[in-house]
Amino acid sequence: MTNEPMTIAQFQALIRDRYHDTDAARGVAPTFLWFAEEFGELAEALARQARGDGKQENLAEEFADVLAWLATLANITGVDLTEAIHDKYIEDGGPEGTK
Repeated sequence: MTNEPMTIAQFQALIRDRYHDTDAARGVAPTFLWFAEEFGELAEALARQARGDGKQENLAEEFADVLAWLATLANITGVDLTEAIHDKYIEDGGPEGTK
């Protein structure tokens, strides 16, 4: 694989192609628990970075894991992330307010 830019749709398809059968068999609730665990690992990596003893490579890996598990959840629940992002944040200028 190259370092070429990848769209959200391409990434979601990559995750679907590699893992969908296993992920669908596992189900939503157990998959969400895996996602939560990865989210916790990202939190730990961010905390290490904030303390000055984290490694950038580990931080990047944890972000990638969280994104992969999010794509997995979207896949097994039938959500097209590109469409969801477009509908929520692009169409009509996105939601009002600040984040």
